[in-house]
Amino acid sequence: MAPNYASVAFTDVVKALQEQNGSRKAYARLEKQTIVDGLTDREIHFIQRMDSVYMASIGTNGFPYVQHRGGPEGFLRVIDSQTIGFADYQGNKQYISVGNIQSNPQVSLLLMDYARQARLKIYARAEIVPITDQEALLAQLDPVDYPHKTERMILLHIEAYDWNCPQHIVPRYTQEEIKAAIAPMQAHIARLEAQIAQLTQRDSNT
Repeated sequence: MAPNYASVAFTDVVKALQEQNGSRKAYARLEKQTIVDGLTDREIHFIQRMDSVYMASIGTNGFPYVQHRGGPEGFLRVIDSQTIGFADYQGNKQYISVGNIQSNPQVSLLLMDYARQARLKIYARAEIVPITDQEALLAQLDPVDYPHKTERMILLHIEAYDWNCPQHIVPRYTQEEIKAAIAPMQAHIARLEAQIAQLTQRDSNT
């Protein structure tokens, strides 16, 4: 694994721009820092709560391609501290990401938690695994009780990761999160309505 995210992200061209704009000295310190070799409990817990991920790959024509991948919460599985993976479902059959990975396994991931205004960036090397090759791995990655057809498995061997600034992340919530948030209020309203109904019935009987 790379020493840290900065050592991968800061190419010579990037460093030159940092020097030009006055931020190089501060970011140079980041390159000298070391991190835990692999995911910690914080990253693992964050990844296991994801129901989507943005994955960037590079085509043979040099153009990057960003794809949104989604599934049930936890569809992105943590295999170990340096590997995550997911079952690749059948989609529109364009196979752009898969084709890109076959020629260039280097990918970048962006994991967004809009509700908590948090995002995790990951550099990784992708590996395509046929579903017939590793039955135990398929059982681990393939979600149950979810309508899909798995075509292959994709393992992501992590090179580096970093947490990003929460600035400009507008909070957004899923239907499940909204339901959970308003459930106490709905329960309170139901109790008040029941009390009103009892008082109304009592008054009508007097």
